[in-house]
Amino acid sequence: MNHQEANINHYAKILQKTIDFVTTHFRNANQPFSGINPADLKPAVHAIDFNTTSTSIDELLVEVKALYCQHAVSFHLPKYIAHLNCPVVTPTLAAEVIISALNSSMDTWDQSAGATLMEMKLIDWTCDQLHLGPSADGVFTSGGTQSNLMALLMARDYYINRTLAYNVKIEGLPADAKRFRVFCSEKSHFSIKKACSILGLGENAVVCVPVGNRFKMNTKELKILMEKEIAQGNIPIAIVATAGTTDFGSIDPLIELGELAQVYGAWFHVDAAYGCGLMLSDNHKYKLNGIEFANSVTVDYHKSFFQPVSSSALLVSDKDTLRLMCYHADYLNPIEQEKDGYPNQVNKTIQTTRRFDALKLWFTLRLMGKDVLGEYIDQIIYTAKQTAIIIDKDPDFELLNQPEISTILFRYNPYSKKVAALNTLNQFIRKKLMDSGKALVASTKVNNDVYLKFTILNPVTNTKDISIILELIKNIGNEYARNN
Repeated sequence: MNHQEANINHYAKILQKTIDFVTTHFRNANQPFSGINPADLKPAVHAIDFNTTSTSIDELLVEVKALYCQHAVSFHLPKYIAHLNCPVVTPTLAAEVIISALNSSMDTWDQSAGATLMEMKLIDWTCDQLHLGPSADGVFTSGGTQSNLMALLMARDYYINRTLAYNVKIEGLPADAKRFRVFCSEKSHFSIKKACSILGLGENAVVCVPVGNRFKMNTKELKILMEKEIAQGNIPIAIVATAGTTDFGSIDPLIELGELAQVYGAWFHVDAAYGCGLMLSDNHKYKLNGIEFANSVTVDYHKSFFQPVSSSALLVSDKDTLRLMCYHADYLNPIEQEKDGYPNQVNKTIQTTRRFDALKLWFTLRLMGKDVLGEYIDQIIYTAKQTAIIIDKDPDFELLNQPEISTILFRYNPYSKKVAALNTLNQFIRKKLMDSGKALVASTKVNNDVYLKFTILNPVTNTKDISIILELIKNIGNEYARNN
């Protein structure tokens, strides 16, 4: 047997043992979390000595089970309803094997070839689903935070190039940059402020607009704030709408915001990291009406498309705007290659080396199809609405919002009025439930009040699961009352 054949056989043996290991793990997983805390797990991790090696893959898998797998949060179980983590569809796991084994890098054609064209095809498909127009384009990214950063980088440099006749790549930020303003909902993702900080504009460049009673950006308040900033000599360079806020799943009024962006000459970015999956559903895609006005859109396939992390994209309505991020290196993507028609995806992104994550979505669409994914979206939205009904009818709970997608905020309050310890009580419930590992829910603060949060992204989760979780919450609440 030659060396190459021996390596291939070794690969197949290791892979099969790992598949068997993962399969056993899933068979034995019966609750979302082990309840382990950092202090208990840390000593075992620190005890590992990297100067010694495991004697076999079997021994190593035992170690990984003890340190990681048996404590890994099981997003696929129906009683995990905490954060924006989805269960993953099976075709993506097959794609992951190919992605890791072939190890293509998506920066240049001579490192990825067919993978480049497949990613471009999926970007075109997504742009078409969102009606971004014939000049649309995009690129896969590591996640919504990177996509939002790239979008605001383009918003900044687009304004500078168009208005100031100034080369920001060479000269750095112009003096006027201190007057740039980015407008977003007060419930938008923290990555908007983070991006402005990284881009040298500062967090103070972000103007947070109040929301209305459905937690959507208030367009009247937006106009008032924009006029106020203009009167002070500041410059609105971008409006950021959110299609699916993290806390509420609310969708800002995209049509109105797109029209306002045109009136003020501002870049219109839509952060649809959560809500992008609505495009899959014939019943709910209307909620994204107005997204077609966007200059750029953030899409997280690893949320609403049931893809493994990471699988995301930044889309633009005008492919030429992506050139604002283009740099040429003679050893990598010389300008001559572009003239010869070679598509180098590195020309569109702040990343260089990048995995072929698009293959996971390719496998999903080819083996399952858009309609099946759309049915999953319909199911989670239906379950969320039923959950809100159950909570609203129960006198032990206060429902804060009606879900637009699949996020429900509420708090446990069996009292006839608000009591001083209510925040402490709900924080206790969330932590105690996590420590038990029987179910995982999230929490957040609204006007300094603590609320529990269900984020349903699993089509297998049903109202029976919800009722069990609510009963667990009540039991913990009763325990708190007995001891306090």
